Amino acid sequence: MSSSFPSFVAKRSVAKLPLVGLISKCLGCVYVQRESKSSDFKGVAGLVTERVKEAHQSNSAPPMMLFPEGTTTNGDFLLPFKTGAFLAKAPVLPVILRYPYERFSPAWDSISGVRHVIFLFCQFVNHIEVTRLPVYYPSQQEKDDPKLYANNVRRLMASEGKMTLSDIGLAEKRVYHAALNGLFSQC
Repeated sequence: MSSSFPSFVAKRSVAKLPLVGLISKCLGCVYVQRESKSSDFKGVAGLVTERVKEAHQSNSAPPMMLFPEGTTTNGDFLLPFKTGAFLAKAPVLPVILRYPYERFSPAWDSISGVRHVIFLFCQFVNHIEVTRLPVYYPSQQEKDDPKLYANNVRRLMASEGKMTLSDIGLAEKRVYHAALNGLFSQC
């Protein structure tokens, strides 16, 4: 974040958080309401595509930092990518984030946000390993097929990061979390 001050995508409620909301506004965060179905709503993919194109066309526009999995994992698996980051047909800089830890995983795997923050503050040091891969330039075939583009970048990242590709996506992870928290009775 500190090297390029990128914009990112967050749910609208992030804008109201103390400090984090102010930082996200200053960075030009794209706020989304995933559940909105109104006709004037462009959708997450539409907003992201506009901002990615803007960042590639103007040096003054902030770059977009996107998490195509839509969540985090334990670092051993790579979930399916959403295609929103690839619809703009622009080159991407794949980055692998890992959170080595001894007691508590900063990856926010299966607990509430408040508990997660408390545990982070109780852990004396939180580490992150950042692996930057070379810029990936899409072929014409990938530009014509954002799903192919997303899958090829995902395979590259899994190979370079020695991760296993998982077919389980964010929807299944949400069901898992609901079951852990006793909110889903049909497991």
